[in-house]
Amino acid sequence: MADNTGSRLPRRDEIEEKFKWRLEDIYPNDEAWEADSKEVRVFNEEISKFKGTLAESPQRLLACLKFCDKMLSLNDKLFIYARMRRDEDNTNPKYQALTDRAMAMNTEAYAAVSFIVPEIISIPEETLSSYMESFEGLHMYKQYISEIMRQKKHILSESEEQLLALASEMANAPSDIFTMFNNADIKFPFIRDEEGNEVELTKGRYIKFLESNDRRVREDAFHALYDTYAKVRNTLASSLNNNIKKNRFYTIVRRYDSCLEAALDNDNVSTVVYDNLISTVNKNLPLLHRYLRLRKKALKLDRLHMYDLYVPIVEEPARSVSYDDALKMVYKGLQPLGSQYLADLDHSFKSRWIDVYENEGKTSGAYSWGTHLTHPYVLLNYQGTINDVFTIAHEMGHALHSYYTNKTQPYIYSEYKIFVAEVASTVNESLLIRYMLENTRDKKEKAYLLNHFLEEFRGTLFRQTMFAEYEKAVHERIEAGEALTSHDFCSIYRGLNEKYFSDEVLVDSDIDMEWSRIPHFYSSFYVYKYATGLSAATSLSQQILKEGAPAVDRYLGFLGSGSSDYPINLLKKAGVDLSSPKPVEDAMKVFEGIINELEALI
Repeated sequence: MADNTGSRLPRRDEIEEKFKWRLEDIYPNDEAWEADSKEVRVFNEEISKFKGTLAESPQRLLACLKFCDKMLSLNDKLFIYARMRRDEDNTNPKYQALTDRAMAMNTEAYAAVSFIVPEIISIPEETLSSYMESFEGLHMYKQYISEIMRQKKHILSESEEQLLALASEMANAPSDIFTMFNNADIKFPFIRDEEGNEVELTKGRYIKFLESNDRRVREDAFHALYDTYAKVRNTLASSLNNNIKKNRFYTIVRRYDSCLEAALDNDNVSTVVYDNLISTVNKNLPLLHRYLRLRKKALKLDRLHMYDLYVPIVEEPARSVSYDDALKMVYKGLQPLGSQYLADLDHSFKSRWIDVYENEGKTSGAYSWGTHLTHPYVLLNYQGTINDVFTIAHEMGHALHSYYTNKTQPYIYSEYKIFVAEVASTVNESLLIRYMLENTRDKKEKAYLLNHFLEEFRGTLFRQTMFAEYEKAVHERIEAGEALTSHDFCSIYRGLNEKYFSDEVLVDSDIDMEWSRIPHFYSSFYVYKYATGLSAATSLSQQILKEGAPAVDRYLGFLGSGSSDYPINLLKKAGVDLSSPKPVEDAMKVFEGIINELEALI
């Protein structure tokens, strides 16, 4: 089966192989996974032999760090394979069990290496400096060790770090429970589509319904989705509440002043960056309100409802885009990135890096993931919309960021910081839409794409900042010793919607429950990086289009940098300074310019 346009979701075995990712590139079979799982347990025992010896010599320190990298790299491979197998179908008990085992091994592995950082901290700084200067083998670990010393005051004793590592599996309980509920157990009702057919509502189909030109379909999908979540509001409130309490626990034990500071310090990013984003976006809310007035006018509505925010205000030129056509569009749109990037992109398309269609039990949404030892992968739930085409460009931005980092950097720097993660994905989207705008002569198609561009800004710069503001508000309530019930979560969320949408939208009561279905709230203080990432990407894409090869070279250097430097520094080298509000302000100017263009067309 090539797609899932029927009323029933296909089973995993009904999807054609060419539309499934090839996880055999990680492990040819589960038996190979089992063999490596035994090796990791041996590594866990072997690493303990380094305990108490790291100060003896630079050679001993280097040997330990290299052994640790080897162990954790293999451990990652085990975990990622198991989890991605489960993501194919979360109802499959075999891979539920394999993922549980992988998580347990992950906990054991990080507990086994938990002595390393405290032991490095215990080495006198002058001794450590002499090791770094005199022993060439340690030069590779300079950024890693410098970062440890920067965070020295937040690192605990060896026994305390071991306890925290052992507790990590329990600490992940709120997120794990939400993930299983939201992907495996939750069931939505059937609604009537535009032709009056009874169709099962799914998370993958939800946005497609909200993009329907039939307002009745939009409204039915909206109410059906949030009514389903509202039935378990107290359970979901408890889950999110305990995730925030977990964050508060780690904030206290690691001696940070706030959960926000603790979260941002991992990237060496000041809370000023976060606050600047919120304040700059708040100052520019009149631009959002202007766009909403244009939306209302174009849709010929007396009043906008929350379910009117995603329907294109210009009729979509093509109702459905085949997956093959989507790949061609992405390839052509990314030509400004040069021949090497295009060759690697083409290779990924032809080598089954991508899992394309939705099936029963499959994890919702889209992501890119992989290991240092293999190429990256992309999970999609492709529905054939223009948004899905941009999702391909977005996730391939992540994938090739990982691909170039893994080719260039050692394991220790292979996991680039989340702060820069959304830059590569959004550069791809920006280049794709510019290509599409330049290659259409159809006035309606241009208007449609401009609207899509505006939606990118609304959904990323405004919406994700509203999420960021929400996260800050609920964490501050817990930090102040207050309780948070489902009523409180709903009330705070409603207040922000009313501020962001003002009188331009009737804030339907159902939207009060939206907080309950946002997976990113379980990766706290993550979403603001979408907004800063869009701001950086807007600047970088403009540089690539205007300067050509020099900007591309800087950008590809950035893609291969991983975490070899702090994210703010990496972006400065690429050509963007996010330590000031200027990139956000400049992005707002671009947003305003697109509004001007669209107003002239409709």
